[in-house]
Amino acid sequence: MYELDIDLLFRIAGVGMILAILNPVLTALDRKDVTTYVNLAGIIIVLFMVIHLLADLFETVRQVFGVY
Repeated sequence: MYELDIDLLFRIAGVGMILAILNPVLTALDRKDVTTYVNLAGIIIVLFMVIHLLADLFETVRQVFGVY
């Protein structure tokens, strides 16, 4: 049985904390365009982590049911 790696949760939380720190700093510097790009990059990074996890899930389901 596949267990969710706690390291993945810490990485996602780390990205969230970095974004939580950078967002008000860049907003205070009146760099709203850069703030948008930083937030978008953080979302894309987390989505790639989740997509990789979903790919592993689908691979496991494929192996369990013997679909090639």
